[in-house]
Order: sequence, then C-alpha cells, then structure tokens
Amino acid sequence: MKHNEKSLVSVALLIVVTVFFTVGLILGGGALSVEAAQNLEAASPNVFLGPDTIQTIVKQAGPAVVKIETETQIQNNDDPFLNNPFFRDFFGEQYKRKPGLTKALGSGFIISKDGYIVTNNHVVAGAEKIHAYLTNRKEPYAAKLIGSDEQLDLAILKIDAGDDLPSLEFGDSNKLEVGSWVIAIGNPYGLDHTVTVGVISAKGRPLSINGNQFTDLLQTDASINPGNSGGPLINLQGKVIGINTAINAQAQGIGFAIPSSTVTQVVDQLINEGKVIRPWLGIYMQPITKELANYFGLQETEGVLISAVAENSPAQKAGLKRGDIILEYNKKKMNDPDRLKKEVSNAKIGEKVVVLIYRDGKTIFVPIKIEAK
Repeated sequence: MKHNEKSLVSVALLIVVTVFFTVGLILGGGALSVEAAQNLEAASPNVFLGPDTIQTIVKQAGPAVVKIETETQIQNNDDPFLNNPFFRDFFGEQYKRKPGLTKALGSGFIISKDGYIVTNNHVVAGAEKIHAYLTNRKEPYAAKLIGSDEQLDLAILKIDAGDDLPSLEFGDSNKLEVGSWVIAIGNPYGLDHTVTVGVISAKGRPLSINGNQFTDLLQTDASINPGNSGGPLINLQGKVIGINTAINAQAQGIGFAIPSSTVTQVVDQLINEGKVIRPWLGIYMQPITKELANYFGLQETEGVLISAVAENSPAQKAGLKRGDIILEYNKKKMNDPDRLKKEVSNAKIGEKVVVLIYRDGKTIFVPIKIEAK
C-alpha cells in the first residue's frame, strides 16, 4: 500500500499487549491494522467427526461471522504499551501509532436475525466509526455500539440489515471436556473467514490481561492470530462455546477464549442496559494461610478471610465484619477468593444468599441480600 506523505491517515497495528508473569499475551489476537492485513440446527450430542463434519459446520456457521473495521482518530502517540521500550522493540518502530486516522480490523458474529453482533470490547473501544462486512455483500453495514464491558472484554453491536440474517446460537461451555474439538472462524490479518481447527487444551485458566482479571478462560490450540478478536469458537454441534480473545505472543498453539457461559449471562444486559450491572457483596478478601489458620484457631487452611467491609454494602448491612472468615456460600465450601467472586458474580440482583462464617471460635449462618454495585 502506498502512503500519501501529506495525508493524516496512518495505519497502526492495534495490538494491546500485556505480560502475565513472563508470558506475553496479545488481546484477541488483537484488532489488526488494515495496512498490515491487506441459526444453526443443533446436531446430535454424540457427534461423529467424519470427513465432512467440519465442512458442514463451517458452511452453516460462516455466513454469521462478520469482519469488523473501525476508524479512530489518533491525536498523539500515548499508547502505554507501544511507548514501552520492551513492546516497541517487540513489534518494531513500523507499528508505532501516529497522529491521524487509524483503521483496524477484528471479528464478530451475529446472534439474532435482526442484526445484533457480539465481539470483543477491545476491538471497538474508542472507535468513532464501526463497519461490519457480511459474506454476501461487498459494501459494509454501519454498526452501532449498543453496549460494552471493559472488564469482561465484551461488546454488542447492531446493524440494520433486515430481519432474516444468518445467526449463531450459544452452546454450553460448562459441558465442554478437555480434548473436545473446536473450530475458530475469523479474519486473521484481514483474511476473511479463515477457519482453523483444534481442541480445548484446558478450562478455567486465570489470566491477567491489560489489568483485567479473567478467572475462567478456555485455552485452545486452534490457531488464533491478530484479527481473530471477537470471532466465535464453535463446537461440533455448530454452537458458539467461546469468543476468541487472546493469544500467547511468545508461543504457538496457545490461545484463549471467553467461555459462552460468561457471555450468555450478560448479553441481555448489554443489549437492554448498555452495560453490565454487577451483583455486589462489598467485601475485601484474602486466602487463609497456615499462619492465619493458626492465629484464628482453625484446624486447616479453610475459608476466605474478610480483610475489610465496604461502607453501606450488602455485607455491612448483613453484619459481616473485618476478621470474619467465610467458610461456605450457599452451602458451597469456600477456600479461594476467586471462587467466591465467581459465585457472587453469578448471583441475581435481589437474591438472598446465606454464608457460613467463623467468628470468635463459633460458626454463624448469615443471610445476605445481593445488591447492584
């Protein structure tokens, strides 16, 4: 592609990078720069992986996968990642963001016949214009951002393209087994509707990406590259069980996807409210170490210690105090703050839960009404 020296238009590789311990992770395979790139019928649960299985699923699912192009006006090069010498050396100076108009690419998929699209938040965050390309049309549709959540890295778009669009259904990621076959469809490096196949390598991966704490990601060896962000990860029933979100920047065959069980919990909120309304308990927690167990007189390292209670929170209203140890949440044993966070996040606003706490050598059942944060 030739550049006009006088033009303010510049193209950058919009890959958000972070490091988890010593491993570099690229969000979603990233939203890929344009220059750098140049409803299903459910099958039987017992799917036989025959010679035509993948082809059949791809033919059915492919039309519902969209290419997303965004336009963002960059005022100055203030990206905290690409300004960092480590990442600048990693990507090279040619990918440095410059003032002007930046175009980037990502993926998404249609979830309703009237044009609602799921993608990653980092694909569309800050975009002034969003366009969605469908397989049967060269010209893009203008897409409107309906709702987004930075913490979950999810966004919902809407296009006006009639009421009979191809769409994908969500499957249940909780039923996935490690080793299950999966199919990734997206636009890596701008190569429309690229299909890759792999397996679920692991479940429940906790990762810290760009300051966000993910506690339940799917890991897959299906090839995911820059531009795959927001694309579907599909099971052999042709249903979406994950949204491709991140790759390991220093290895091959290590990609991560947001499980469908997380997405389906918030899709309606994003469509109707434009944001995720989170249930709240209002406590700060830490795990019980052997030293803490001895200090509090516990026989083993069980429970989660409350290190602080937020003012006017559900926990404070219920009478929880700093120094209480939560042993159970709705009859489920709690030994990990992350697990308790997940349980609370799955609760409904207004739901009444019961926690078993240990205080002053005694156990007490405490009812709590979950509120919106």
